[in-house]
Amino acid sequence: MSAGHLSRQFKLAYGESPYSYLMTRRIERAKALLQRGDLNVTEVCFAVGCSSLGTFSTRFTELVGMSPSTYRSEAAGETAGMPSCVTKKVARPIRNREAKGVAAQLA
Repeated sequence: MSAGHLSRQFKLAYGESPYSYLMTRRIERAKALLQRGDLNVTEVCFAVGCSSLGTFSTRFTELVGMSPSTYRSEAAGETAGMPSCVTKKVARPIRNREAKGVAAQLA
């Protein structure tokens, strides 16, 4: 199977490209690591598999709505005491296109 065909089939099945899916999972993991508070942003960037701090920060800000350092300072302890299954649901990044739909549902 060619890379292009795989990408098209993946997008049909999951609604996003393989790269976008991978970055979303990396950002989810980064959010968890930042909430712990024992790693700095650069360490988290490399721990989740990103090789560029700039790309990581840009993508994080795009998906979460704030920079990694801001998230780290504001989110520390946000999910303290929650079971991990609930934390994963609550802390999952919302894409910009999804945020519009969520806002419409809440209104």
